[in-house]
Amino acid sequence: MSARQDIAIERLPNGLTVATETIPGVETATVGVWVATGSRHEREDEHGLSHLLEHMAFKGTERRSARRIAEDVENVGGEINAATSTEFTSYSARMLGADVDLAIDVLGDILTSSAFDSDELARERNVILQEYASVEDSPDDVVTDAFMETAFAGQALGRPILGRPETIARLDGDAIRAFVAREYVPGRMVLAAAGAIDHASVVAAAETALGALPSRDAPPHADGAYVGGERRMRRKLEQANVMLGLPGVSFRDPAYFATHLFAQALGGGLTSRLWQEVRETRGLAYSVDAFHWPFTDCGLFGIGAGTSPGDLSQFLDVALATTREAAARMEADELARAKAQLKVSMMAALETPGGRIERAARQLLAWGRVIPPEDTLRHIEAVTLDEVRAAGATALAGPPTLAAIGPIRALPPLAAISERLAA
Repeated sequence: MSARQDIAIERLPNGLTVATETIPGVETATVGVWVATGSRHEREDEHGLSHLLEHMAFKGTERRSARRIAEDVENVGGEINAATSTEFTSYSARMLGADVDLAIDVLGDILTSSAFDSDELARERNVILQEYASVEDSPDDVVTDAFMETAFAGQALGRPILGRPETIARLDGDAIRAFVAREYVPGRMVLAAAGAIDHASVVAAAETALGALPSRDAPPHADGAYVGGERRMRRKLEQANVMLGLPGVSFRDPAYFATHLFAQALGGGLTSRLWQEVRETRGLAYSVDAFHWPFTDCGLFGIGAGTSPGDLSQFLDVALATTREAAARMEADELARAKAQLKVSMMAALETPGGRIERAARQLLAWGRVIPPEDTLRHIEAVTLDEVRAAGATALAGPPTLAAIGPIRALPPLAAISERLAA
């Protein structure tokens, strides 16, 4: 399968964008609708609503019961799914190319005519509460949520996608309908399809399924702002799970690729500095990684690991020293390796119809166009060693975020961590 993307794009009269890519030699098709709204677009009394809406979309419409939705898709061998993130919600289906019209009809039905039945809502609330309980039983998940809440304190961007039990319990059908009416604006929705499809047929089916959505302006939302701080949760666990964060950048920022490459070289693989120093040389953790999470208007850089209580202080010393050293003296071979890893990751995502439509939809929502893969590869290759070092130095100059759970008595004060970062 070629990585080249020959994508046809058309905008419906109501503002919804349709993007298709016919892939020769493929018999299946993947169709999805991406909406540029997620947990960060919820008001305080709506916390968890985006995720609840994703669940409720499959629980019945004016034309189909929950079982009928599943039967219509699975009777032709298809599968349907949805996902909620901080900034996006997606609904997708995969089936044979001959059944694309059915896939679009089902997706349009759940997006325009969901019933949000009170009995189904009560059951699904309980399902989500079970999901929330499973997260609370996982130290990795708990510390990640605390990390985001601390880095973006007091903002919707930092709130857990699942919501909290007290907010989930208050959400009802009227709240969901109001959110959909406000946020599911055609101008920030993309229907993307790839595989064994015909562009004109997809556009016609999209017009039938979603063309009646009223055109309206998208509501404004507050910009995100990295804050930093600390959250310490002492629990009786075998390990201490620690996440250390610094300000990152938006995916719109000119320093995006440099920051991403700095994270990759620092802790993105078995040859990275953190892995070699923390895991291989000193045996302080089973795994350690560095990451960069970009959003529309800001970003978050971080390091995460689990370690024993006795190794906690040493781990932190080594992680901080390694990060400072990387920012000051990243080497050319490290950058070349990080570029190669990022390129492979990006190109691998384009080897499935699902990966292709997700990339197209996200880029259309973010940029209003689909960026050719070869352009992105050129951007990656053009990043210089000085730019990567500068990205690391910029992150290190910001206030830190610390989130930790477990036996963490040995963790030094946040002020001491800030001093070590600047040393």
